[in-house]
Amino acid sequence: MRFTAERRLDDGVLEREFTLDDIPGYLWTSDAAPAPLILLGHPGGLPTMYPRLAARARHTVAAGFAAATLELPGCGKRPRSTVADEARADLRRAVRAGGPVADEIVDRLVLPPIEEAVPEVRAALDALLEVPGIGGPVGYAGGVTALGLRLAVVEPRLAALLLFAGSYVPRAVVEEARRVTVPVLVLLQWDDVDNDRQRALDVFDALGSAEKTLHANTGGHTGVPAFEGDDANRFFARHLLR
Repeated sequence: MRFTAERRLDDGVLEREFTLDDIPGYLWTSDAAPAPLILLGHPGGLPTMYPRLAARARHTVAAGFAAATLELPGCGKRPRSTVADEARADLRRAVRAGGPVADEIVDRLVLPPIEEAVPEVRAALDALLEVPGIGGPVGYAGGVTALGLRLAVVEPRLAALLLFAGSYVPRAVVEEARRVTVPVLVLLQWDDVDNDRQRALDVFDALGSAEKTLHANTGGHTGVPAFEGDDANRFFARHLLR
């Protein structure tokens, strides 16, 4: 991992850009150390997602954590995937037609980038946990839902999982959710027309965690109430700041 830029934000948060084998990412920290790390999930495209990610990160750091994020395969400045682009076009056509989205479309869209992203995120964890002032345990917050679920199954350093139920989840990954045992908080926007609400409920039902909580709010995809950010920090405090 190589840091490429840094700046001190107006609230005192240190924001550093980095690359990991040419994959771009961000790290946000405070001067308080050591701080448990929370990985911020997102749907891809760091240049577009930056304002929302930075706001989430600053809120997270203010609560006593470090925050980091990594660009997803096929997004932002990373090489495009023809398979994913075709699947995304098929998904849009299915949604516009008002019918159900076929499982094979979801599989083509989600499974290949997840298979690529999981080892990348784990490698990023290896590097980030060596940075002075950052420690475990680790939390994951955000989307893509399938990525968070897969990480919770294979990454023993992940101790708590916050999922934004706003992305399609392959049925194979729903089955994997039965193997998730860490505490989970799921945020569901009830009126999100771009999300399969029933699949999100199926994921929650399948989770094998002894502690799992679902917060459902009215509103669309980007209408998550601000108070959910405070609840998320309390959730991570219970499990990461022991």
